[in-house]
Amino acid sequence: MRKFVVALLAAVLLNAPLAVVAEDLNSVLAKLNTAAQGFKSTSADFVFDSVTTVPVMDEELQKGQVYYDRNGKAFRMAAHILTVNGQPVPKTYTFANGQFKLWEGGSLDQVTTFAKATRFESYLLLGFGASGTDLQDKWNITYDGQETVNGVQTAKLELIAKDPDVRKNLPKVTVWMDTTRGVSLKQVFDEGQGQTRTCTYTNIKVNQPLPSDAFTFKTDKKTSYVSR
Repeated sequence: MRKFVVALLAAVLLNAPLAVVAEDLNSVLAKLNTAAQGFKSTSADFVFDSVTTVPVMDEELQKGQVYYDRNGKAFRMAAHILTVNGQPVPKTYTFANGQFKLWEGGSLDQVTTFAKATRFESYLLLGFGASGTDLQDKWNITYDGQETVNGVQTAKLELIAKDPDVRKNLPKVTVWMDTTRGVSLKQVFDEGQGQTRTCTYTNIKVNQPLPSDAFTFKTDKKTSYVSR
């Protein structure tokens, strides 16, 4: 669960811009600074493909929608998981007001608050609407050139976290960035110990109105609450 939380936060944290001509890392970061100035919100459909090879081969495919918005220094995100391996599994991860929570519906009907998640807030900001300066502050970055993803020219960046505690859970992250909109189309998280998570985003909408319930989940009198 801890690795999933860190990976999801990092996933939320990685979305920045590049260009359609060959360039170096400095020009990529400069474009990120420009793109960050106009960022307000993003929504997208996602597929999270988690693969484990050690000790045995296993794969989990999660699909749903993600939402992000930013107002000054205030930042929110939500990942609404609709299916897991093709089966309906209602789950929602949210980060708002400095708290990271997981709601699990169905028969469990439980909300989990992760006490130490606030330390990752600055990483979350790196995903959508963060500047190149923010990115460089938290990651050692290698620019691996341009690649086309779903028909879009992207910049491929390899990121190594400067925080050693983050590197314990995420030795390396590779992202493919669409600089025109300032979002990443694909992310691959090396979680170590034979575990990888590939996140792909489609139907991306930037700076458009978000649903009123984008950052909430339904609870009732029977909902239980736990902290970790």
